[in-house]
Amino acid sequence: MRHFTLPAAALALAAVVAAPGAAQRIPRLEFEKLTLPNGLEVIIHVDRSTPIAVVDTWYKVGSGDEKRGRTGFAHLFEHVMFMGSQHVPVGKFDEWLEAAGVNNNGSTTTDRTNYYEAGPSNALPLKLWLDADRMGWLLPTMDQQKLDLQRDVVKNERRERVDNAPYGRAGETINAALYPASHPYSWPVIGSMDDLSAASLQDVTDFFRTYYAPNNATIVIAGDVQPDSIKAWVRKYFGEIPRNQVAPARPQVTGVTLAKDTVLVLEDRVQLPRIYYAWPSIPAFHADEAPLDFLADALGGGEASRLHRRLVYELRIAQNVFAGNPAAKLGGTFQIIATPAPGHTPAEVARVIGEELQKVIADGITQRELDRARNSTRASFLDGLSSILGKAEQLNRYNYFVGNPDFVQQDAARYEAVTLADVHRVARQYLTKHKVVLTVVPEGKRDLALTGGTP
Repeated sequence: MRHFTLPAAALALAAVVAAPGAAQRIPRLEFEKLTLPNGLEVIIHVDRSTPIAVVDTWYKVGSGDEKRGRTGFAHLFEHVMFMGSQHVPVGKFDEWLEAAGVNNNGSTTTDRTNYYEAGPSNALPLKLWLDADRMGWLLPTMDQQKLDLQRDVVKNERRERVDNAPYGRAGETINAALYPASHPYSWPVIGSMDDLSAASLQDVTDFFRTYYAPNNATIVIAGDVQPDSIKAWVRKYFGEIPRNQVAPARPQVTGVTLAKDTVLVLEDRVQLPRIYYAWPSIPAFHADEAPLDFLADALGGGEASRLHRRLVYELRIAQNVFAGNPAAKLGGTFQIIATPAPGHTPAEVARVIGEELQKVIADGITQRELDRARNSTRASFLDGLSSILGKAEQLNRYNYFVGNPDFVQQDAARYEAVTLADVHRVARQYLTKHKVVLTVVPEGKRDLALTGGTP
């Protein structure tokens, strides 16, 4: 998978945001937004701190828009988009950008596919022209050879990152149990080998025509740029691309609940067992997202967290432990993951996890834990705004999820407003629900697996 990682900023930046009114100190993301007649959204953000410009394109399509039996198309098409278009021969997309000093990549999630180019601002016309050519004129050069080549690349990626990676199948095993079979999060973003093998040239062509239209995309152009020039270039390069006359149908789902705990075991080529707990949670930007994030931070959000302190430092029965609350457009998962230390068992670790969960359900978290989670969140907000690429991604994300590109201050305010009572409430509300429990064990050692849903 072609993917990107946002540059890290020094966590010391968090110190510039004082606790009282900190949300107001998060800088605004000033922007100008226009929509072309063909429906393409264009968001412009000026930042002259460095002579860098970023073009970040989001297509509103991810694995969550696929159907069972036709999975992996969104990610497969991410690869196809780098294979040349009508006016860009195969290989030249990357070659021309690299010659101009531009870094480019893409990524696919359950909800969207993005492509970005980051580099010198004087290369901006080239970036825009290349993106326009593959948006409007990719199909004339699409053929079976390109499809087969990228299909094999994706299959190999699945082998390396899922099938042959330690614990690599845990995520898709949990999601298949957590979500109903009809739910689009029940299959992995990368798809299945069978579905990838079955993808035909017509399937891929139909996918492009459905989702890769200008009225299903947003382009953020950020950095050392001139808005008037951008508007002229965007109209010139993208204006002739026809819109899709029929809007793509979006999946409609309801909240996920489990009738009982689902206990699973998966044998893998690993040295140490690992345990996973997964509770159905909430979509991104739900009112409970912020307190659930703070709860996860208190339980397993670093070396000062409860579970790390007890399992790794004090008892030394775990090698690592993590808690998180990843949330996407259609739902989320509250999860705890722990790897027993050599010589210790999943049952030992599970007992301690159960004890700590009962404590937070009964009493909530402490003021110190709340403050630590809040400080960590402030640092994360500043980290996300520390680069032009980071700002472009935030503008696109907020535009897609809440319809307002400059939502960063309101987003930060959600976390500033969280109270101890909020965290206690979500602990009681969500951690007492039925869940999925998975133990990944070394091959032939199923006796190590947890047999019940406790904690």
